[in-house]
Amino acid sequence: MKLSRRLGQLAPYLFVEINRKIAEKRARGEEVISFGIGDPDLPTPANIIDKLCSAAREPANHRYPESEGLPQLRQAIAAWYQKRFEVTLDPDTEVLPLIGSKEGIGHMSFCLIDKGEIALVPDPAYPVYGISTQLAGGEPYYLPLKEENGFLPDLDNIPEDILERAKVLWLNYPNNPTGAVAGLDFFERAIAFARKHNLAICHDGPYSEVAYDGYKPVSYLQADGAREVGVEFHSLSKTYNMTGWRVGMAVGNATMIDALKRIKSNLDSGIPQAIQYAAIEALSGPQDAIAQHSRIYQQRRDLVVDVLNDIGCNAIAPKASLYVWAKVPPNYTSMDFAANLLEQTGVMVIPGTGYGPSGEGYVRLSLTLNDASLVKALSKLSGWQDPCNPFKSKH
Repeated sequence: MKLSRRLGQLAPYLFVEINRKIAEKRARGEEVISFGIGDPDLPTPANIIDKLCSAAREPANHRYPESEGLPQLRQAIAAWYQKRFEVTLDPDTEVLPLIGSKEGIGHMSFCLIDKGEIALVPDPAYPVYGISTQLAGGEPYYLPLKEENGFLPDLDNIPEDILERAKVLWLNYPNNPTGAVAGLDFFERAIAFARKHNLAICHDGPYSEVAYDGYKPVSYLQADGAREVGVEFHSLSKTYNMTGWRVGMAVGNATMIDALKRIKSNLDSGIPQAIQYAAIEALSGPQDAIAQHSRIYQQRRDLVVDVLNDIGCNAIAPKASLYVWAKVPPNYTSMDFAANLLEQTGVMVIPGTGYGPSGEGYVRLSLTLNDASLVKALSKLSGWQDPCNPFKSKH
């Protein structure tokens, strides 16, 4: 059997390799605590589960759903955007429910990219932006996100020959993995840039409801002219702790939404209807849990940042997202530092290079460990001794 060439071009998915290393260590009887994948440990709110259970008992919800989702779900998404961001959306033409935002992100590349065309992709970034570009036959051109620029891409230094072949600009704020945030001024500059170079903008914004210290992230769609050139992907996964239910949305430019709907109608049959009713309850029901969850994550963030700085990393408390992005101590690569931590302490952090070459020198820690595991992990990290500088006090 001969597999496709495109499959051979793909690097192993980051978390598969990390999970393999953890499994090997555990197979030797060693405890491993992972700050890896950003999968909320907090439960889905009870009112959402109750709605899911009652909807699952309805025979009408046992049949094939439609790719474009229930009208009531599209209306609930539009109402949520109006209430949260004061953005008015047409539920019929500017809203599309997704089987998790990752699915929509992956399929969008097939809507926009032809063979040999370029997608402008942040570096470091969620790997799916670049991988889906490759699967669609295109080429990712990576835009370094540097700390001195607030981890925002430098759009002014992209070569002209690249811009001539570019079709799409991927953005993601609050950012994974860096935790950086962007304001409307940045989005408006990006929109002007996209108009000038005839680009589509795809903004991935699933962390807008995980924010700290009173900060309220904005939506890309709040910027002037946003829907004329782009769409925003969002998700119920992080907002309502619904990663396992697989439900998200794409909203914005009607032409791009229609294109994504056409791709999806040929490849999937939509979100199971009982889950759609659970999503409607999430979006339209009580929202108190969002602030409660952010308070828990903020407490964890503060503990993690303190310990990382204490052992010689340079970690700045993020304003939003589920992640702490920390510069590794001197004399280490990202991979060497992560490997040393795992070997010495049994604690797994993700090397920044897993998100792209510009992640070198950093590691990412997720705040989705339950409190007992977090306390144990931080205690282990606190005991780490730097073999490159064994005589340096951490205090």
